[in-house]
This record gives sequence, structure tokens and C-alpha cells, in this order.
Amino acid sequence: MSIKITATGEACGARVTGVDLTAPLSGSEVADIRTAWLRHHVLAFSDQAMSDDDLERFTLYFGPFGDDPFIAPIAGREHVIAVKREADEKSPIFAETWHSDWSFQETPPAGTCLMAMTIPPIGGDTLFANQHLALETMPENLRNKLKGKQAVHSARAAYAPDGAYGAADQLKRSMDIRPSADAHGEHLHPIIRAHPETGRKGIFGCVGYIVGFAYEDLASSMSLLGELYEWQTREEFQYRHKWEEDMLVMWDNRSVLHMATGGYAGHVRLLHRTTIGERI
Repeated sequence: MSIKITATGEACGARVTGVDLTAPLSGSEVADIRTAWLRHHVLAFSDQAMSDDDLERFTLYFGPFGDDPFIAPIAGREHVIAVKREADEKSPIFAETWHSDWSFQETPPAGTCLMAMTIPPIGGDTLFANQHLALETMPENLRNKLKGKQAVHSARAAYAPDGAYGAADQLKRSMDIRPSADAHGEHLHPIIRAHPETGRKGIFGCVGYIVGFAYEDLASSMSLLGELYEWQTREEFQYRHKWEEDMLVMWDNRSVLHMATGGYAGHVRLLHRTTIGERI
């Protein structure tokens, strides 16, 4: 059996076959997967009935575990969180906005692994947006506005006690989210930055976790962030991923934005997630 990589033909993403993720991988298999990951940014592995042990082992091939703030791990695990929604749940869809996972951290994670446990028969697609492509085709006037700017990242709009997933939200949500005043912390990251492994430049983050630009007033920051958002999330930069049960998807948070979608009311949806930390 040999690994086969089949590109989606969209702005990013590829299917990987010819590998069994329920068993330990060889060094050459890990190298092939990493090469494909860096090239395609999003990889999907079908027919992988992985346990949490398998998921954690696979994650560690690509870096240390990342820190997952504000969401509690599942029972008996330190590094696996459940992304779940009950059939009768009425809360807003979790993560139904464009973002790069935990970009508000001092050292944001390299990637995310998401293992499908229970997949509804309809809806629940995940959208990805290629931020290298968005930068490389960006109009010169917009790129000049962004050049050299440091973006201020914070989780306060989402995970502060009064944020979108704050105290009021907890009354109606099945996910074990733990809002905290720590979400008010801020870190700066260049809005245009080189990928730590490939050197390819891309846009990092978007409005939401980005709350402004350093040394600029809020009004001008938000105006520019709005202009950037309209560009970086355009359909031509997107890949729409459709889930299958027993599917693992890994993506590169340094290269893509992503967002959840709904459309599966009346059905349970459960995935287990790990975070790939950046190698320092």
C-alpha cells in the first residue's frame, strides 16, 4: 500500500488514501503526509475508524500538542476536545465565522486535527479559505494598505464572560466551553507573514480574533479589516469540505481560514479535535 494524494481541484485541499491511521506510521509516511499538508493546506483521510489514542498519536507526528484554552477536554484526556451539537440544540452554530484557530495566542498553533465520530446526513460542511492565494491575487492598493501592519489578536469577543460564548451562551450549549477574563489578553502578529516552514507569504487571521491594528485608531482599523475580510473570504479562495463518518481532516492554521456551517437541525453532530502546536 502506498500513499496517494488527490487534489480537490478547488482553492486548497486534497484526499489522502493508501494509509492506515489506526496503526503507527513510518517515517516516510509521515514525511509524505507533511509534504502534502504544506502543499494543499487541508487533508482529508476517509475510512479511518480512529480511537482517541490513534488521534493523539497522529497529532504528535506533526508537532507537540497545542494549548486549547476556553474549551475543556473530554473525560480522561488532556488534549482531545469534543465539538458537538445535540439534535435539539438551539444555540448558534459553534465557529460559524471565519477564523484561524487560537490566533490570539502568543504562539498560535500550526494546525488542527478533527476526527468525525457522528456525522449528520445533511449539512455541517466546513469551509476553508486559502490565505496564500488571497494575498498573491490581492489588488495592489489593498496590499499596500496592509504592508508592515501588526494585527492585534484577542479572544475577548468570543470567550470573555460577556462574549459570544460567555455566561449567557452556556445555558443553551452542549459543548464544554469555559469563558474566562483571560480572553481579554492581546498579542500582535504581522497581518502579512511568511509561513514558518515553507516561507510562502500569506494573510494571517481576520476580523473577529483580530480586534484592530497596532498604533491605529479603532475606526480606521475596523474599516481596513472589513475591506480585507471581503477580499480574503471570496469564493474563489474557498474549498467546501463535506464530511463522512470515520474521516480525519487536518488543516494548516498558518495557511487557511475556516468556518463551520449548519443545515443539520434535528441531527446529532460529534467530532473529536486535537491541536498541533508550532515547533519552536
